[in-house]
Amino acid sequence: MSANALYTDLSGYYDLMCVDIDYQAQSNCVRRLHQIFGNEGKTHLDLACGTGPHVRHFIDFGYQSGGLDLNKPMLDIAEARCPEAKFSVQNMSNFEVTEPLDLITCFLYSIHYNDGLEKLKECIESVHRALKPEGIFCFNVVDKDKISNDLFVRHTTNQDKDDFTFRSGWYYSGQGDKQALKLSIEKTTAGETQVWNDEHPMVAFSFKELIEILKPYFEVNIFEHDYDKLIPWDTQSGNALITCVKI
Repeated sequence: MSANALYTDLSGYYDLMCVDIDYQAQSNCVRRLHQIFGNEGKTHLDLACGTGPHVRHFIDFGYQSGGLDLNKPMLDIAEARCPEAKFSVQNMSNFEVTEPLDLITCFLYSIHYNDGLEKLKECIESVHRALKPEGIFCFNVVDKDKISNDLFVRHTTNQDKDDFTFRSGWYYSGQGDKQALKLSIEKTTAGETQVWNDEHPMVAFSFKELIEILKPYFEVNIFEHDYDKLIPWDTQSGNALITCVKI
């Protein structure tokens, strides 16, 4: 099954898969970062927006918000959730906007969906072009050198008469610019279980490599991966929240 196929086939279950995510806390944290570093504007675009939960919160914060994603079934759900927003089927590695923006976000480590370092560089260039002067780009990342291949996140939930178990974890071979997000989804109905396994290819980089890519375009600020309080990155953590100011 291809990387996009699983999300297409199970797009209706995506919100269940992410049920433990505190979208409001994430959105509010980035709003605070935008207030601190930004240009006081209110136009926003969410890259790889999925079903649009972050977009919903930014609209409620008073932003003119929208999103893009490669997955049309996901965007259909996003449009129902956020009828005020504009969504488009685009690849974040090479996207276009009609007018420059104040804030661009990419949550849930989705920046890693760029296919290799060259595509990541194209994405950074696209973001830079799409932002107004002093516009802000916020996203979260994982350092390839800090990935534990044995670490998985697991949660269970239910919908109607169906029980679900979701598992996800990073895998990095130890070399190169490719890593994988491994997913497992179990759906049990009346004692009968279906299982989907998938592996999403993603770009791998160290924080040092990422900073070198960003520096020609942005002033880079790195924070600990904590959406409840803003703490400067301790230079040791393998997860971080990046806030970039266009230069």
